[in-house]
Amino acid sequence: MRRIMPYVSPRRNESVFYLAADVEVEAALEFLEKRNRERPADRPITLFHLLLRSLSQMLALRPGINRFVKGGRLWEREGIYLTFSAKREIVDGSPMLTIKRRFEPDTETLDEMVDAIYAKLRPARAGVESTSDKETKGLVRLPGFATWGLIRAADLLDSLGLLPRFMIEPDPLYTSMFVANLGSVKLGGGFHHLWERGTCSAFCVMGKIEPGPSGRRQMRLFYTYDERVEDGLYASIGIGGNHERLENPELLLASTLELARRGHGGGTPPSATP
Repeated sequence: MRRIMPYVSPRRNESVFYLAADVEVEAALEFLEKRNRERPADRPITLFHLLLRSLSQMLALRPGINRFVKGGRLWEREGIYLTFSAKREIVDGSPMLTIKRRFEPDTETLDEMVDAIYAKLRPARAGVESTSDKETKGLVRLPGFATWGLIRAADLLDSLGLLPRFMIEPDPLYTSMFVANLGSVKLGGGFHHLWERGTCSAFCVMGKIEPGPSGRRQMRLFYTYDERVEDGLYASIGIGGNHERLENPELLLASTLELARRGHGGGTPPSATP
């Protein structure tokens, strides 16, 4: 059944499953306050960093989620990649930056991950263009028919497994998961589509922090997931583990090897939020 699904549903956006769930963040916010006392003031750990850390752990612990469909076949991905967007400044009209990074939750610590993200953001916020930015600017300067033709040609090569690695590596859509923080601009969140281009099989949107029914602070996470890569129970257990780590943030200090040894390889599937 898993092998025939890419032929029955060849497009990602006709194969998506949507799930929204609330995560309590009181413990995470207390954890951040304590950890940031020992951090440089210009490089604090944020709740978004904790989410990135937990999602990278999820993809390592549940590798079936870190797959993609291309050319009618299901592929295992080499490495864990997360793409995320950030404003150059939290000002209306400020340019949006898109960052793609390989995560190593088996070996890197939480602080090492955070410092590496700041190091990657610093030149982008200073106006240094990435390879992907330069390629995009070059494409949009061409006549429309030429841009369309080049992109379709690249898609054809990609479907045949012939797209060169130097074009794939900097492209933010060739990633395990795309993550967006709408809470940073005080929005409640929402579901995002999956792009047909690239290999991104999942999208996670983080909403703003607000009081829950009990009065304790929470945030809502919105998942869009290509169900062709793995069955719903497997994926929902992975998402449940993500929520468990965010609500018990000390788990984010452990490597995924240690989490697996301690029996935290998954979690209870979350209840869907209406």
